[in-house]
Amino acid sequence: NGASEIDMVINNGMVKDRQWDDIAREIAGIKAACLGRPLKVIIETCLLSDMEKIKLCQLAAKEEVAYVKTSTGFSTGGATREDVALLRENLPASVKVKASGGIRTLEEAQTYLELGADRIGSSGLVALAQAQSNG
Repeated sequence: NGASEIDMVINNGMVKDRQWDDIAREIAGIKAACLGRPLKVIIETCLLSDMEKIKLCQLAAKEEVAYVKTSTGFSTGGATREDVALLRENLPASVKVKASGGIRTLEEAQTYLELGADRIGSSGLVALAQAQSNG
């Protein structure tokens, strides 16, 4: 229906229960349904251990998704420097990192880009840019 990219959110219950095969099948099924459009896999990094984040990176890389994203922006936290660096270190260059959630300044965005994020998700930056262009 015209979508150019698709986002999916990983089921945290499945992660906590270590249902890795089920998660891999879900990613693969959704990627197939994307019909060649980029798939972004969202993991709520604030709710996961480093081991869980690394395992999800491995699954996402195996399925050759376009992005792994740090947050939906609706949980208890968003992107952190540590998480962006961890994702970048554990994903091949072919899988991009989207830092999202709680990014409110241009300086924060620049830091995430320097740590390896390929894209920034931030409604706060949009408002900041609009205010600067109107001021």
